[in-house]
Amino acid sequence: MRAPGFWWDRNSLAAKALQPIGAAYGALTRQRLQKPGRKVDIPIVCIGNPTVGGGGKTPTAIATAALLVQAGARPVFLTRGYGGRHAGPMRVDPAYHRARDVGDEPLLLARAYPTIMSRKRLDGGLHAARVAGADFVVMDDGFQNPSLVKDFSVLVLDAGRGIGNGLVFPAGPLRSPLIPQLRLAHALLVIGDGSAADNVIAAADRVGLPVFRGRLEPSAEMVEELQGKPVLAFAGIADPEKFFGTLRQHGIEPRVTHAFGDHHRFTKAEAEKLLAEAKEKKLTLVTTQKDFVRLDGDGPLAALRKATATLPVRLVFDDPEEFLRLAVEKIKRAD
Repeated sequence: MRAPGFWWDRNSLAAKALQPIGAAYGALTRQRLQKPGRKVDIPIVCIGNPTVGGGGKTPTAIATAALLVQAGARPVFLTRGYGGRHAGPMRVDPAYHRARDVGDEPLLLARAYPTIMSRKRLDGGLHAARVAGADFVVMDDGFQNPSLVKDFSVLVLDAGRGIGNGLVFPAGPLRSPLIPQLRLAHALLVIGDGSAADNVIAAADRVGLPVFRGRLEPSAEMVEELQGKPVLAFAGIADPEKFFGTLRQHGIEPRVTHAFGDHHRFTKAEAEKLLAEAKEKKLTLVTTQKDFVRLDGDGPLAALRKATATLPVRLVFDDPEEFLRLAVEKIKRAD
């Protein structure tokens, strides 16, 4: 899904027309957020966002798990597996499963720590709690799902995108009214630069929600390898322009860009077109890690995967010590 332009314009006719539906949907989701969840045998850390689409949840989940590992914890990830054909619950094996099986995020998570994929959060949480050796769960998304008790919940927000027009889906990008979401969270993490999230930071301050800052850092090795090369960049994520901007910020100038919808499943025809254009214009193909794991298949898709470079990114906290202190405090309080 590509975010419509009116999500960033509160006064647009489309946003105004859809506002009554958004208000009704917001009332339902707000009520749903209040439902009691089930407590599993080990603590749950939830990394979500207040809006539809991406905001850096998966890199944040991996970085949060890594911080807790430094404190001696043993994580297991829980993810829904958007776009995969299996319902789960099941443990993801990146050597065996493909994106068409389990979705793209589970494959990225499973490269770091054990990962359970389940469309039903409760079933997945119960399954994750039984993974041998694990002593806490990190949920990638699922903040608005009330089926599980979350012991430490973090809302992630892109500083450059914010919450758009501040309206609830479908009139805007919010999954539920903002303030009730902030009151249920334990921390707000704002990623990157920009002022679009300033109003959310102010709202978080008003409700006493701790605010942290972070940034996505690309692999220095890949930046060095791609600098100076003319590239064709393509991405099927929530905000492809953010990826293209990251390339430019690090001295990698895309001569051509192609944006696709979030979780886009590439076709053989699209693969052939990208390969032909890169060959004709003598460009190096580059994409995101999430897109790369979706390039599974034979023929043109296999050729595109072989020809494409990726630019891995990692989430870096500005104050990892304080973030870890708060996370450990909440987790211990839950025991």
